[in-house]
Amino acid sequence: MMRVYAVTAAVAVAALLGATWYVTTGEADKFAQCRAGTVGTGVASIGGSFELTDETGKLVTDKDVITKPTLVYFGYTFCPDVCPLDNARNAEAMRLLQDRGYDVQSAFISIDPERDTPEHLADFTSYMHEDMIGLTGTPEQVKAASQAYKTYYRKQEPEEGQEEYYLIDHSTFTYLMFPDTGFADFFKRDETPAQMADRVGCFIDASDK
Repeated sequence: MMRVYAVTAAVAVAALLGATWYVTTGEADKFAQCRAGTVGTGVASIGGSFELTDETGKLVTDKDVITKPTLVYFGYTFCPDVCPLDNARNAEAMRLLQDRGYDVQSAFISIDPERDTPEHLADFTSYMHEDMIGLTGTPEQVKAASQAYKTYYRKQEPEEGQEEYYLIDHSTFTYLMFPDTGFADFFKRDETPAQMADRVGCFIDASDK
């Protein structure tokens, strides 16, 4: 699994370097105190429209899903370690936020539509947190959502006779999205639930001002 980590880290940094901050508008950034880094200029936005199938089998759009502050993560349920750990961390951050009175949720978008049926996603998300939404779709729909969020994934070639046990290299950032303003910030794998909760809470408080 070390190769998976190495590829994931290298590609994620390359894909998101210089593309994770807002395009500046000349106005004061009300979220500046909440960010982990410096706001850059002339960069592409993250997030956008998508059409996917939720864990109940219903066709939904980004407008249907992101109705409140939402932590968005791209992964797959058959992931042996990274995805369960990241989403368990996200779920714990949500619990901390909800204990503090914040209304938040998360969306787990599968990059493995071949195996991740709505039923598989429902099992995965319900185990993690009751307010985690699972989303899948056709390969084309998943690719479009991934491109909108500037994420990376690539299916590894399985060994002969083990075709159903393939792994997928993928980026591992978690994105904070708001229904009206869109992308706010991203979280790396080494950030703790408490650190995430503090920063998300900061963004929510600032958005209400």
